[in-house]
Amino acid sequence: MVGNWSIAVTKPAPVSEYPAVVLKAGREKPVRQRHPWLFSGAISTISPAAIDGEIVDVHDARGAFLARGYLNRRSQIQVRLLTWDAAEPIDAGFWQRHIRAALAMRTVLPEVRGCTALRLINAENDFLPGLTVDRFGDFLVLQAGTLAIDRRKQELAELLLAETSGRGVVDRSDMAVRRLEGLTPVRGLLAGDAPAEVIEICEDDMVFHVDLLQGQKTGFYTDQRANRRRVAAYCAGQTVLNAFSYTGAFAVHALRAGAAHVTNIDASVEALTLAEANLRRNGFDPDKVSENIAGDVFTVLRDWEAEPERLYDLVILDPPKFAQNQSAVERALRGYKEINRLALRRLRPGGILATFSCSGLVSSDLFQKVLFGAAIDAGRPVQVLESFRQSADHPVAITFPEGEYLKGLLVRVTL
Repeated sequence: MVGNWSIAVTKPAPVSEYPAVVLKAGREKPVRQRHPWLFSGAISTISPAAIDGEIVDVHDARGAFLARGYLNRRSQIQVRLLTWDAAEPIDAGFWQRHIRAALAMRTVLPEVRGCTALRLINAENDFLPGLTVDRFGDFLVLQAGTLAIDRRKQELAELLLAETSGRGVVDRSDMAVRRLEGLTPVRGLLAGDAPAEVIEICEDDMVFHVDLLQGQKTGFYTDQRANRRRVAAYCAGQTVLNAFSYTGAFAVHALRAGAAHVTNIDASVEALTLAEANLRRNGFDPDKVSENIAGDVFTVLRDWEAEPERLYDLVILDPPKFAQNQSAVERALRGYKEINRLALRRLRPGGILATFSCSGLVSSDLFQKVLFGAAIDAGRPVQVLESFRQSADHPVAITFPEGEYLKGLLVRVTL
């Protein structure tokens, strides 16, 4: 203090150990707003010392620190951001803190009580870009979606076992999207014990067989947990068509809620075999309460156009992702419109359609517009009763709207 004047002392920014990525002028807003992706078009220069898969600091055009993340020049998303704190190093403590935070969040979710299958880490939405981890009983399944996570997956697997007391970690990094990172799909055991060929998990008071190494994605769709319960509430006494049924989780919920009969359609014979086993495991005789049809859902429903008497009280459409990238969106929309048109024509008057899309590039508004077009083409008057989203253990970071990928509608055909 000098007289009535104070002298402000500016502390120098900490010297960083990480190479710098410098943005073009005016391209810093998404970073300041904590969106975790930095695209190649926003970047001016990358330090020659920066190594793909390793940590870099992101600076604005004037050299001011913005954030810290990991680099991959081969990806359109060249930097995925981990922290906006210049004093926070990306070390073992960083990974442990964020993994513990993700695990702690799951302990407060009423939705997952009584369930032994849940998502533990939801990548960007748990502030760990590229890392997805599901728990199935005593085993964990890890997906490394980026180069940096792939390089660290062994140490992350060991850390996850220590934090969860799990028996083993299975690597299901066999997603096609890895090719965009310059990676090849892989699967196998990462750490600990190998699971049995088929293990059992519990959802509410139901039991399901899960194949962790060969099943789709990580073996079981936990993102539909809450939606299975809500759809089941409409199933008592109803005949149900479960299209894209996979291993029959919707079917088991429907029958437990009192459905009269369920027809499962799926392209995978192996999935339908597990669906039948799941029915038996939960006390149902598949020969009496279900029918399994192996085939392409589009083809089967088109063939049924010649069978006007084949109608159902409730139809479930839970297809795989139709839009893998932006260039595929228009084709995906045509696919969604056609499959919903065909499904609406299989409903009795007063029937219910529960329809879903897991394509993140198809917004909820766009999906509803597609269903509007399908209803017009099917010639069926339709009312929207409910909307669906992914289960709570698949949170959406408020700064990452792309994380809200699953959407659905429950509609009623009035005539």
